[in-house]
Amino acid sequence: MIVAKRDKKRENTQSRGGRRCELRPGHVLIVTGGRCTEPAYFNGLARVHRARVKVRQKTDSPEKLVRYAKSIFTEDEYDSMWCVVDVDEFDIEAARAEADRQGVGLVVSDPCFELWLVLHFADHRGHIDSGKAACKLLAKHLPGYDKKLDYAAFDDRVEVAIKRAKELPAGNPSTDVWRLVEVLLRH
Repeated sequence: MIVAKRDKKRENTQSRGGRRCELRPGHVLIVTGGRCTEPAYFNGLARVHRARVKVRQKTDSPEKLVRYAKSIFTEDEYDSMWCVVDVDEFDIEAARAEADRQGVGLVVSDPCFELWLVLHFADHRGHIDSGKAACKLLAKHLPGYDKKLDYAAFDDRVEVAIKRAKELPAGNPSTDVWRLVEVLLRH
């Protein structure tokens, strides 16, 4: 369960051309273990789609990232909180249990976030040995990829990435980044 302060969007009392405009709800807090790629992707998506996002980075285990997200979450500032993590060698089930206890949305990519990026370009369903191998796959579509990215290269492919990610079975490769992206696109 994801902590949410408000269940419905507020309406603006001012109208444009006789139509009422909806105000966007508060920020979405995203905590990620990735230093460059994940923050660049989510901050870029937020700029393009005018989502109100605060991305925090912390290098730690997924379980500790969940606790960190909960410790900095304030209902006055954020509507929901999410952690974006890679499988790596971590105990993801412990992180899932902690996320459930803390009310944090947990987004897991197996083996890593770069799989989500690959899905923007290709319907990749084969096993990926490591994060390094995933980066090599991504570099086929983004020559010179080195963990830094420009979100613009992905924006027109987000919907297809969501579709592809939803179709992947559990295991390697899999990602549920699409869950968070759908939330941000609605914000």
